[in-house]
Amino acid sequence: MTKSYSNIRRLLSRYKLILASGSPRRVALLKENKIPFRQLVPDIDENNHLADDPITYAERLAFLKSEAVLTLTSPDEIIIGCDTIVILEGEILGKPNSPEHAFQMLRALSGKKHTVCSAVSLRNHRHAAVTASELTDVFFNKVSEEEIKAYIQTGEPLDKAGAYGIQDAGGFLVDRIEGNIDNVIGLPLTLLNHLAGKICSILKVK
Repeated sequence: MTKSYSNIRRLLSRYKLILASGSPRRVALLKENKIPFRQLVPDIDENNHLADDPITYAERLAFLKSEAVLTLTSPDEIIIGCDTIVILEGEILGKPNSPEHAFQMLRALSGKKHTVCSAVSLRNHRHAAVTASELTDVFFNKVSEEEIKAYIQTGEPLDKAGAYGIQDAGGFLVDRIEGNIDNVIGLPLTLLNHLAGKICSILKVK
C-alpha cells in the first residue's frame, strides 16, 4: 500500500476484500494503493430510495450494494459497498440518464459550490456491518454551454454522479475542492481505513 492504512492491512491479514462496484475509478484507487481485492458488480434499483435525505440515501445504497453480492462471497471475504452522489442546494444529482440530462446537471453546477457525498459500507457473512460517509465541497468554474456540450461529446459524463469526473477530462470544470479528492473520485480511503478498524474490532481481528 502506498500509504499506511494500517487498519486495512490488519483486516487483510484475516480476510480478502470484495469491491461491490462496477466503477473503474474505484478499481483504480485500490490498485494505485496496492490494496488487493476482487470485483463483483451489484444489481440494485437505485431509484427506490430517492425520498431519503441525501446522506441517508448514499449510505443506504452503499449498504444495499454490499448486501446484493453477499451470496456470491465466502466467509473469509469482506465486502466493500460504495455509493457517490452530488448534492446541489439539497437536491441529489446521481448519474445522468441521457446527454440532455447531463447538460442540465452541468449547467446547474456551473459557477456554484456543491457537495460530493461518498458512502462506504463493509460487511461479511456473519452480518457484521459498518457504514459511514464523507463529504467534500467542490467549487465549479463558470463554464459556457459550448464547453459543456463539448465535454458531453467525450461520453465521460454519462456514467458519473453529477455528470463529471474530476480526475479525467472533467477536471477543467473544477476551480477547487475542500476535502479529500479520493472522496470525489468515489472511494474515500481514509474513511475505508477507519471502517476497517471498526469491523476488525467487531470480528476480533488483532
